[in-house]
Amino acid sequence: MIFVFVVSLFATGVMAEEKTIIKVAIGGSAIPSAKKLAEMYNESHPGVDVQILEMPDSSTDSLNLYLQFFEAKSSEVDILVVDVVWPGIIADHLVDLNKYGAEEIVKDHFEANINNNTVEGRLVAMPWYTDAGLLFYRTDLLKKYGYNEPPKTWDELEGMAARIQKGERAERKEDFWGYVWQGNAYEGLTCNALEWIYSNGGGTIINNDKEITIYNPEAVAAVKQAAGWVGSISPESVTGLIEESSRHIWQSGNAAFMRNWPYAYQLGNAADSVIKGKFDLAPLPAGDSGFAAAALGGWQLAVSKYSKHKKIAADVVKFMTSYDAQKYRAIEESYNPTIKALYKDKEVLEVRPYYNRLYDVFMSAVARPTTVTSTKYNEVSALFFRAVHSVLTGKDSADNALGYLQLDLQSVTGFETSSPETK
Repeated sequence: MIFVFVVSLFATGVMAEEKTIIKVAIGGSAIPSAKKLAEMYNESHPGVDVQILEMPDSSTDSLNLYLQFFEAKSSEVDILVVDVVWPGIIADHLVDLNKYGAEEIVKDHFEANINNNTVEGRLVAMPWYTDAGLLFYRTDLLKKYGYNEPPKTWDELEGMAARIQKGERAERKEDFWGYVWQGNAYEGLTCNALEWIYSNGGGTIINNDKEITIYNPEAVAAVKQAAGWVGSISPESVTGLIEESSRHIWQSGNAAFMRNWPYAYQLGNAADSVIKGKFDLAPLPAGDSGFAAAALGGWQLAVSKYSKHKKIAADVVKFMTSYDAQKYRAIEESYNPTIKALYKDKEVLEVRPYYNRLYDVFMSAVARPTTVTSTKYNEVSALFFRAVHSVLTGKDSADNALGYLQLDLQSVTGFETSSPETK
């Protein structure tokens, strides 16, 4: 009976057509383009069937599922989409892509993304698309109040925001604000505050030498300045705002400036947007250091070390993060490439003309201390944004909050303290 069954399989071609299945875990808005890329790969690799395993929209829920897969050493997932803050957390469960040819192409990508994904010399993920904080500004209002260009420094932003806010409110726009951003006690505040501090010469909380640098005059001054925005050029409610709530204020026409990620550009120019064609974007302002800082964001693709098909999975990752794949996603869905040359690609710029202003931002993006703190990052970030939030809400002074934060970080990480590096 068994012999007859096997012969029957060969006769029908079932065994001859058996394919290697590669499952890619992806969630949220990235699913449609990921499915398209999977189709492209499958068409050129008839022996492989790349399948998309849909994950929760919540990145926290996705990470928890990954950790469950890893604990069980499950081969259910071959490729994972990885948040920019995860490489250090899950590196032990990922393969070194340099062993599968990635070292030949990493030079094509933004250095900050590659460095972020390299843990103890191992490239544990390939950049798929990137993000960085940007300043959005109302071009019509700058012109109305006599400004020829967006602010270059935080001091300039304060002055311009205050003047525009005063003028608009005099025209009975009581809900108008000068500047909106993400001040809630969550990861978004870590990004905002890192940008203030780093641009002011205050370092990156913890440096790459595993030294805690957060308690210094430049960092204290930056957080103190931001606290001064609350209730003046920013609403009191800014300490509860996240990306979307701040965007809604901005897109309703009730703010002169906004800090947010690049995704807000397309939404702001939607057909039903009241600010369509009335705004532009620029690098975030600089502090006393003289240079701007944009927190690095984005997502990567990695191969699980528990995959039964690591070599094929790594090849799929190389394809999905390739020039052509990133070009397709940039044109079709406005995902920001990590390959530098795409910011000069004529076909991309024809559809996304603002990309030529993003290049320098991504080239100088500053990473959160994820890799160096490894599995401790979530705790480190939570301590940081809670300390900053206590200053923004007036519960503590910047000096006290960052002073105690330094002690808390020492306790959690075991690292020593040091002065921040200057650029």
